[in-house]
Amino acid sequence: FIDVKRDIEANLTLDPSAKRAALANLEVDGTKLEDLALDFTLPGYDIELREGGKNIGVDASNIEDYLNEVLETFVGRGVQVQAQAFRDGFSKVFPVTDLQSFSAEELSMMFGNAEEDWSLDTLNESIKADHGFNNDSRAIRNLIEVMASYDGPGRRAYLQFITGSPRLPVGGFRGLNPPLTVVRKPHEHPLRPDDYLPSVMTCVNYLKLPEYSSREVMKQKLGIAMKEGVGSFHLS
Repeated sequence: FIDVKRDIEANLTLDPSAKRAALANLEVDGTKLEDLALDFTLPGYDIELREGGKNIGVDASNIEDYLNEVLETFVGRGVQVQAQAFRDGFSKVFPVTDLQSFSAEELSMMFGNAEEDWSLDTLNESIKADHGFNNDSRAIRNLIEVMASYDGPGRRAYLQFITGSPRLPVGGFRGLNPPLTVVRKPHEHPLRPDDYLPSVMTCVNYLKLPEYSSREVMKQKLGIAMKEGVGSFHLS
């Protein structure tokens, strides 16, 4: 709505009355701003953005003020107390002011570099196969190919599931300590390996992987575990 409003206001072919008429009938994809029934309260919460906000409707004349106040509440003054609490807690471990010595690029390297090496060679060198698997096992080869196929969100989800963190440490997979270890997860008759989900011990980067019948089954089971099991905790 704001972009359309600005286009109308910047249109030099329209006289003032035509602009007022266009703004009064402002639509995006056939929907008028008034159809959204917005007022000056925080979306999803019973919190007024300004005094009497429940009684102030959002229209073309104040849509920018509304969005600015929503953003300010979500990421500005609305989280000042929480941000200060985080700052105070972090400073008890490492003074926040000392971080000013580092550039943004250096901080990115320390706290997780987005440019990670997920190549087949790196994964093959970094994974430790044990207890039923070796580096030549079909399951290990399939796992490496599955890992190398992940896109950005897939990598974050996989790392969160395996290590408890969505990013690799400095040094990438080679920097994991202990190294990423993959062992064979046994099955009990009459069940088959394909009937099981993989499980992990995140504190030691330890993946228990059933010997799936195919790479496709492995990717499917890993996807389920990454999505459904990331928030669970079980003793084994």
